[in-house]
Parts: sequence; structure tokens; C-alpha cells
Amino acid sequence: MPGDRNLATLLQNMKPEMHEGVFVFCSIPGDEKIPATLTPVHIFREREGTSFVVRREEAESSGLTYQCASRLITLTVHSSLEAVGFLAAVTGRLAEADISVNAVSAFYHDHLFVPEHRADEALRHLLSMSRQA
Repeated sequence: MPGDRNLATLLQNMKPEMHEGVFVFCSIPGDEKIPATLTPVHIFREREGTSFVVRREEAESSGLTYQCASRLITLTVHSSLEAVGFLAAVTGRLAEADISVNAVSAFYHDHLFVPEHRADEALRHLLSMSRQA
């Protein structure tokens, strides 16, 4: 079943859910392998190295340097990868509240990494946005 492309429908049905735990961003040189003890929720290979997101306790127990302690909010609506304006609307609303966001689109859903100390506020904005759509 293909994902939804209608912006109004996506906003109304986004049903944001916050995951347990704190996630952090790490990077290792491109020729290194991610340690098998880690379970990244996101991996992206960049020219400068391999970036990945793991739970903070995993990074710390592996001795990895990390940045951006975040909470993960998943927009549970099945959005199309070709939907236009959905993430722009969501991230724009968070930007108006001065909340940074690192957004990742996957096959079924969009995922938002927001600062740990602003996560509850971000979730409130998203729920309000959905009710108003």
C-alpha cells in the first residue's frame, strides 16, 4: 500500500509518538565498521565518514564521541516519500518555536530528532498542529 501524499490528511493523521530513551549522533571514519555491539536506528554514509544514531548509553558504553542528545518522535502516518510539504510544515512549526529538528524520512514514516530538553514541548506543538489541520 503506497503512502499518503495529501498534506491535509498527513497533518491530521500524523499521530506523533515519542520513543523511550535518548539518542545521539556519532561518526566514524568511512573505512571503519560500526561496532557489532551497537544497534543504530539510522545510518548514513557520507564522504567524511559514516554517521549513525544510537541510544546514548550504547555510545557511552562503547566510548564513542557523540553530539546532539535527542529524543526521537515518529510521525506514525504512512507518508509517501513523494509527499510535498509535509516535513516543511512540521519542521516550520518547530522552527517558529525555536526548536531544532533533524528529520529523517524512511519508507513508511518520518522521524524527528529533537533536543532532549525540548522534546515534550515539541510533541505538544505537533499534537496541536494535528488537531488544527
